[in-house]
Amino acid sequence: MWYKSPVDNRNHRYYPDVTVCFNDGRTVMIEVKPAIQCQPPKRPGKLTEGYQRKVMEYGKNSAKWAAAQAYCAMHGMEFKIFTEVELGIKK
Repeated sequence: MWYKSPVDNRNHRYYPDVTVCFNDGRTVMIEVKPAIQCQPPKRPGKLTEGYQRKVMEYGKNSAKWAAAQAYCAMHGMEFKIFTEVELGIKK
């Protein structure tokens, strides 16, 4: 599927991590990301390159997920984002 990146305002291909088809006919598209990338970064007092990189990454991810949700809605699928929290991974 395609999404428009807010970083460069161009269309890019997006490949989700996993698509699962269940015996009952349900299909779930899954993206796996670190929890820190699933929320907007907190703005520090001084704008750093690291903060700007995190903002761009979050914007790119948000655009991908919006495209995936729209695609799934049109095709009768579910879209889920899994983080280490949902996967039960301890750090």
